[in-house]
Amino acid sequence: MTGSQASMLPDGRRLHLNHGPIDLIIEAVGEPAEVDRSYRQATDRFASVLEELVRELPALRFPASARQRAFAGSTARRMERAVCLFAGDTFITPMAAVAGSVADEVMAAQLKGRCLRRAYANNGGDIALFLSDGEETTAAIAGNGHGFADRLTIRAGDPVRGIATSGWRGRSHSLGIADAVTVLARDAATADAAATLIANAVDLPGHPAISRQPANLLSPDSDLGAHLVTTGVGPLNDVEAITALERGLSVAKDFTARGLIVSAALFLNGHSRLCGALAQHSQRSLEHA
Repeated sequence: MTGSQASMLPDGRRLHLNHGPIDLIIEAVGEPAEVDRSYRQATDRFASVLEELVRELPALRFPASARQRAFAGSTARRMERAVCLFAGDTFITPMAAVAGSVADEVMAAQLKGRCLRRAYANNGGDIALFLSDGEETTAAIAGNGHGFADRLTIRAGDPVRGIATSGWRGRSHSLGIADAVTVLARDAATADAAATLIANAVDLPGHPAISRQPANLLSPDSDLGAHLVTTGVGPLNDVEAITALERGLSVAKDFTARGLIVSAALFLNGHSRLCGALAQHSQRSLEHA
């Protein structure tokens, strides 16, 4: 495995960080000297993140409980802390929050001692945000073609500093059939874990149009072990798609009511369901249309 790589993108504004399976795009906005220092700090911190995770990988692949375990690495601790919010009767391992936790870790390095207006760390769609007072940013989510605006404005006063998306077509295996579930939360690690569980819940168990295989047959070292993961989704009628979405929406509403997430958007076969702030935003948009 080669070492970490860092390079500015052609636009001269964004920094690309890559190490093995981790691939981030980060951007900071502020005074040029502060931005330069921020990028150096992010690059220095990123250089050892993967090795730290690999050292604790066996434990990170083990199911979490409501009681947090001790980990040496700060990224691993973020992963454990995030999934323990949702653990209990639900199967989840810290790996469900790895992408968001790496984004949060790099963001923390960007910000340390720096004076920035705004910044983000985007780890393959799992995004950590920073907004100073009075700032805002626009994020694209997976709503295009589902009757939902695919652009969302997040302001400094909003309790959202993390965005994550999960689904059966994504980078990681899913137990469900969601095309996409996007979650807004207080940090990227929490959003990542919640999106994973909500996407798992969007499902039609035993449906003949859905193909599944044990995760460890597809990836021998998968943290999901022999759990059946979705490998294909055939034609579903509207009632079936809505039924599956409602199952996921029930989980999303529970997370929102418990204050674990701010909002969620669920998508399947041209249908969508929203809860939390996204639902309120959508209703206001309809009222003013």
